Amino acid sequence: MPWETPDPFLFCVHHDDAYPKGNEQLGPAASLVGRNMGQDFEGKDGWRMYHGDVVPGFPSHPHRGFETVTIVRRGFIDHSDSLGATARFGHGDAQWLTAGKGIVHSEMFPLVNPDAPNPLELFQIWLNLPSVDKLAEPHFSMLWNQHIPRHVAKDAAGRTTEVTVVAGQVAGLKAPPPPPKSWASRPDSDVAIWTIKMAPEARWTLPRAMQGANRRLYFFSGSSLQVAGQTVPVSRMVALRPELDVELVNGPAESELLLLQGRPIGERVAQYGPFVMNTQAELQQAFMDYRRTEFGGWHWPSHGPVHPKGQGRFAKHADGRIEHMD
Repeated sequence: MPWETPDPFLFCVHHDDAYPKGNEQLGPAASLVGRNMGQDFEGKDGWRMYHGDVVPGFPSHPHRGFETVTIVRRGFIDHSDSLGATARFGHGDAQWLTAGKGIVHSEMFPLVNPDAPNPLELFQIWLNLPSVDKLAEPHFSMLWNQHIPRHVAKDAAGRTTEVTVVAGQVAGLKAPPPPPKSWASRPDSDVAIWTIKMAPEARWTLPRAMQGANRRLYFFSGSSLQVAGQTVPVSRMVALRPELDVELVNGPAESELLLLQGRPIGERVAQYGPFVMNTQAELQQAFMDYRRTEFGGWHWPSHGPVHPKGQGRFAKHADGRIEHMD
């Protein structure tokens, strides 16, 4: 289920699926009988097809008025969109997509290994756009794993805490730049998106943020954790005062957390499904524009296209620029 998120964030979900071996179509080499195909969210056998019918994932769907930040910790995503861009990314990569005035994209989860399981783990985070940028030109940036900084701190006993910096900065390490119209591109937004991995019994002090920022810790893996002296069980969210340093003391098992932080945009939010605007009239206009233009139309051979099994990590942008990482 989605996690509660404060302004400037709209949504956060943690997908963690233990997919089986893949078949020739890069779908699961397993029976799909008994699944609610097209709406498979129940987690039968530890995995879901979501809206996919051959390959799991999210076939073509529109967005307007906000951004998606997708962090893939294990497995792959095959991206295609209505602007002609496409990509395969995963194994620590992140994609930052500004939907702006409108885009249609698909996010499919190809099961590329036919001889072993295909675990997939990712976060998808929705970050709002201020009204002045709601209709910005769509744009995506790839944050490749090898370019995302990681800060490793050791406590007095030598126990480590590793911070992966997708947005913001810590200990002098700064994340790759977000898209140009992102709320996170403003220096006073104080947007931070970090994952934090703590060794058993490790201690680390989370440095303070700007006054007025909203700050949440999501404790998604481990056994127990102390936050500013209070014991927190796993699968809990913690709201933090931004102006204070916060001591984290881990329990007996390795723990992982997600930090979402940012100064609120402070504008009215009108949301209906994949569209996030400021007023109901703007929402109505979004639906009218989508029916009229389909935000560029869909020119791919299916609503859930995937790349060949042997395709490495890459991105082809709408302007024709290509990045190859494998």
